[in-house]
Amino acid sequence: MTETVVSTSTARPGAKAPAPVPAPVPAVRVAAPGRLRALDGLRLVAALMVAAYHYGGRGGEVTEAWGSSAQLQFPTLHTVFSYGCLGVQVFFVISGFVICMSGWGRTPTSFLASRVSRLMPAYWVAVVLVTAVFALPAVAYDAVSPSDALVNLTMLQQPLGADRVLGVCWTLWVELRFYALFALFVVLPGANRRRVLLFCGCWLLASVLARAAREPLLDLVLMPEYAPFFIGGIGLYLVHRDRRDAHGWGITVAGFLVGQHYAVGELWNASDPDAFAHRTTFGIVLVVAAGFAAVAAIALGWLSRADWRWLTVAGALTYPFYLVHEHLGWVVIHALHRELHVPSAATFALTVGTMLLLAWLLHRFVEKPLTPRLRAVFSRTPAR
Repeated sequence: MTETVVSTSTARPGAKAPAPVPAPVPAVRVAAPGRLRALDGLRLVAALMVAAYHYGGRGGEVTEAWGSSAQLQFPTLHTVFSYGCLGVQVFFVISGFVICMSGWGRTPTSFLASRVSRLMPAYWVAVVLVTAVFALPAVAYDAVSPSDALVNLTMLQQPLGADRVLGVCWTLWVELRFYALFALFVVLPGANRRRVLLFCGCWLLASVLARAAREPLLDLVLMPEYAPFFIGGIGLYLVHRDRRDAHGWGITVAGFLVGQHYAVGELWNASDPDAFAHRTTFGIVLVVAAGFAAVAAIALGWLSRADWRWLTVAGALTYPFYLVHEHLGWVVIHALHRELHVPSAATFALTVGTMLLLAWLLHRFVEKPLTPRLRAVFSRTPAR
């Protein structure tokens, strides 16, 4: 209820009555959109895809963990698992959607604080944990040098040429470059639809030209093979804001068409007789299309009924699980399968479960206490 303020002064005869003071209009609050819990669930699905690839869809160091090729451990499923590496591309589509959503309306300082506080606590602990475990005499894998381990704490080990502690950290280097581009060209000048569309169109065109020019520096900055997935995710966020946004749909479709081309070029290996598993062109395109379609379904609200609270927990576990699952997974597989003689399928399931439990511990005792504190530190504006 509002009140009208009435003047108590006596008006002179013949004077005009004072204009009535309008009652203050209550502010209209627009409810914040609910959390897209289905997106949290999709993030965990993408992480499990990558884990399936690392445990049973490739050769390399995991062969030492199993004691033989994963082809022998999973004679039927190893080919299916080999497509799990495309979970990374699905991550990038989700990242484009989420970063555009979280960066909209933020200041550069707030955007920086949100990214640093989200990425670094679990990452620092994962680097220390994997380095320590690999340094144990009983572990068959070599630890990186102390100098390289320290460099890994910056997340800049790849451009510096240092050995990586975490095998998956190359994707974080891709993400960092995306954040830098988005912050520079969208967040810094102020996010709006026109600026986002311009950013996506220019980035996609520039990345294609960079690949055609075969210029390493341009490839490093513009990331032609991954840019379409981020761009497609950004387009889907515009569609989430307005499903009739033809330009948003155009950006999304262009991202998919160019992205699947790069994915096929990178992962199709039917002509390689020594390939661990032979992926088909159709299979690669199908997985990429499914990733785009899943994010599109969430953007359009078709999965709004998937609003279960446990999906939020699943989303929270995704990042720490992604960080630790590969290298520490090798150690668990070796212990279960080679030392305790647990069957392959049970070893696979128990390893995933162990890594999810470790992810929960990292989320509960590292991310939850440290993320808000780190965000507060980086959100402070220093006095001049």
